[in-house]
Amino acid sequence: MARAIWSGALSFGLVAMPVQLFTATRSHTIRFNQIQRGTSDRVRNKRVNERTGDEVPAEDIVKGFEMGDEYVIVEPGELDDIAPGRSKGLEISGFVGLDQVDPIYFDRSYYLAPKGPEYAKVYSLLLDALTESNKAGVATFVMRNREYLVAVRADGEVLALHTLHWADEVREPRREIGDLPERANISDKELRTAIQLVDALSMEWNPEEFHDTYQERVLELVEAKRTGATVEKGAPPPRSTNVIDLMDALQASVESARGRRGGGGGGERKGARARSRGRAGDRRRAELEGLSKSELYQRATEASIPGRSSMNREELIRALAA
Repeated sequence: MARAIWSGALSFGLVAMPVQLFTATRSHTIRFNQIQRGTSDRVRNKRVNERTGDEVPAEDIVKGFEMGDEYVIVEPGELDDIAPGRSKGLEISGFVGLDQVDPIYFDRSYYLAPKGPEYAKVYSLLLDALTESNKAGVATFVMRNREYLVAVRADGEVLALHTLHWADEVREPRREIGDLPERANISDKELRTAIQLVDALSMEWNPEEFHDTYQERVLELVEAKRTGATVEKGAPPPRSTNVIDLMDALQASVESARGRRGGGGGGERKGARARSRGRAGDRRRAELEGLSKSELYQRATEASIPGRSSMNREELIRALAA
């Protein structure tokens, strides 16, 4: 069982219950150690005094706030003393519709659980109320010497807590992107075709269909280097669309997307396709046999074939030929 990273009291109105906070996500980013070239020696980062170069014990490290040409030292206990209640309280100040919170404000996700079975009724009451109302509770609390703005919402059978960026942490886009172009003139035909492409590529959201393929390729590279094998290079990036050919590219994209999803065609054409399916399948498989695994995977991605990241070369051929 995971260990709680924070515990305190959740309150809304006059209702309160002890709760614990658990991390809801994890990163599967591959991390490399720093190694001195030509050796197996790890290069580590140490806590060193930048003036003397000496390593400093953890217990001798304190927080210092720079004020001009000097530092004001703050002890950990002093930080706890200024907000003892805030560091143990999670008070919901109000409820907002989930669609009112711009996704740019969301930061990290956690699970919120009652601290004991005796609080199951209060927990279930808040969970059901948020589910039925489709709203989230907005609150602030202090954890690890930092105050957080958070949203508490129902997530299936549990309460989820999302830390939010403060308003002054969200940057103004035009100030950050100095050369952001002005809005271009779009013809009605271009817009209608673009909307058709969006409709043709629309799908049900299923996160399990998506995998970190770059991580898989990195692991393939590491294994290949360990065993002396070779790894096929990935597909080159797509070329930018020429603005002059934008309409043609949009229309071709719509037709390709509709074809992959089996759209269009009357009874006569369906019958013709059925009669020629065997011959077309043979030709398709012969074509696929001549492709590399990375090229096969690229086609499987374009065709939205589920489970493609775990398929070997033969399985990719079968799925694409089907």
